[in-house]
Amino acid sequence: MLEKTTRMNYLYDFYHALLTQKQQSYMALYYLEDYSLGEIAEQYEISRQAVYDNIKRTEAMLEEYEKKLLLFQKFQERKYIITQMKSSLAEDTLGEATLNEYLSALEKLD
Repeated sequence: MLEKTTRMNYLYDFYHALLTQKQQSYMALYYLEDYSLGEIAEQYEISRQAVYDNIKRTEAMLEEYEKKLLLFQKFQERKYIITQMKSSLAEDTLGEATLNEYLSALEKLD
């Protein structure tokens, strides 16, 4: 569950501007503020089921955006490459050829 929550938080960070105000609000309350479905339903004076359905549809939309745009995947790949570069620097194994490999990998992500 924590892995899904982390993923949804990242997807929300990348794609929240593509959501309606209501979708943004429900997702922020549920994933960022850790509100329960009941608490959100009470705040908006709707049923728990309506909140649940809206969140599930929004999650599916976020996954679809990621499938098409790959912003989160590219973010993870950049993060991995940067970690590798830092490790190579710390171990003093970052030669010109290795640096060029890293730079090439980063360029391919854009």
